[in-house]
Amino acid sequence: MKIENGIGPIDIAVSGLRAQNKQMETISSNIANARTTDAGKGEPYRRLEAIFKTQKDNISGVEVQRIAKDMGDFAEVLDPGHPKADKNGYVKMPNVSIPVEMMNLSLATRTYQANAAVLRRYQQMVDVTLELLR
Repeated sequence: MKIENGIGPIDIAVSGLRAQNKQMETISSNIANARTTDAGKGEPYRRLEAIFKTQKDNISGVEVQRIAKDMGDFAEVLDPGHPKADKNGYVKMPNVSIPVEMMNLSLATRTYQANAAVLRRYQQMVDVTLELLR
């Protein structure tokens, strides 16, 4: 019987760490730009979202396929003194909701921690195996 070099728990956990790191970077960008009324082309900042996909054969981990812009509507806030206010005094604000971003950040952090725990547990198993072989 031939054993091929398969995908191990380390590869899967590391792919999860990388994907969640990118997710946390994206969420951080959203939070940092939650009040940016001109992100270029005269439009407010658009919320970004990391789109995940499975690697290769659907069992080898996860990766970020792309970072997509949320094309949802901008919120309009009445602020007649704002330099970007329209003739009625409304300002288009980014489509970022801080509470939603904080929940997403919490979820991404927990997922990152879970993947790190898999790596720690795997290391402990290797250490115990080596100790038994001595």
